[in-house]
Amino acid sequence: MSGFCCPVCGKPLAVSDRVYSCPGGHAFDRAKSGYVNLLLPGGKHSKAPGDNLFMVDVRRAFLNRGHYRPLCGEVCRLLAADAAETGRPGFTVLDAGCGEGYYTEQFRAALKETGRPFTLLGVDISKTAVDKAARRARQAGALLSEIRYAAASVFHLPVPDKSCDWALNLFAPYCGEEVRRVLRPGGQMILVVPGERHLIELKEAAYDHPYLNTVKDPALEGFALLEQRAVSYPMKLKNSAENREIDNLFRMTPYYYKTGRTEQARVEALEELDVTAAFECFVYRLL
Repeated sequence: MSGFCCPVCGKPLAVSDRVYSCPGGHAFDRAKSGYVNLLLPGGKHSKAPGDNLFMVDVRRAFLNRGHYRPLCGEVCRLLAADAAETGRPGFTVLDAGCGEGYYTEQFRAALKETGRPFTLLGVDISKTAVDKAARRARQAGALLSEIRYAAASVFHLPVPDKSCDWALNLFAPYCGEEVRRVLRPGGQMILVVPGERHLIELKEAAYDHPYLNTVKDPALEGFALLEQRAVSYPMKLKNSAENREIDNLFRMTPYYYKTGRTEQARVEALEELDVTAAFECFVYRLL
């Protein structure tokens, strides 16, 4: 089985080189890059939901510079530690809102180092993003048995009930009902959100009246909070002819789309910026 289920009838999907199919007779072609589109027409709010090519490309350019690697390393350590402690023979891990696969690919590498069998599922509503993610996995030499990507909504996950050991959500929309449905009893979730001072210097450069982020109450229905860990560190960014790090960071955040041309021009004029990366990582266990 593929780890995914049919979005039409809910039956498990088997995967071959070219197609995902279920016992109910429904079939979904794999794209050339390797992902499968499991987003039904009725589940779309637009012709091309999710991040467009511009959004995906600027985020990919920034993340590939390694500025968020310390955060990714922390999540990888949490996954590896659980793999080392548990007696389960293998793992199924869901990255809900995986984007272009920057984090997902590093999660795959961390799970591979444990020596335990695993299946890593990446889901995102943007076909552009999961296409990039699947290409990244192929370039890294990932096996189809290790990592699979699907275009789908986190509010209607094409994943069987009680089939996942871990659910990961890094900056993506959160649907508690769906996450609780797909996790096995005692399954765990890692939720990552921006910290209070995340990118405060960037906002100070753009806005007349910058503001701190609000970190919501971590209590979630149906989950026990096991751990809350802050990850914070400085980043030195540059805008140069070769790489517009500051611009790319700004454009991959909601701030860019909530500002006018005046604020955008202020950021574009920057040559260097010392900026704080601040994240809150929450680890939960399903009750």
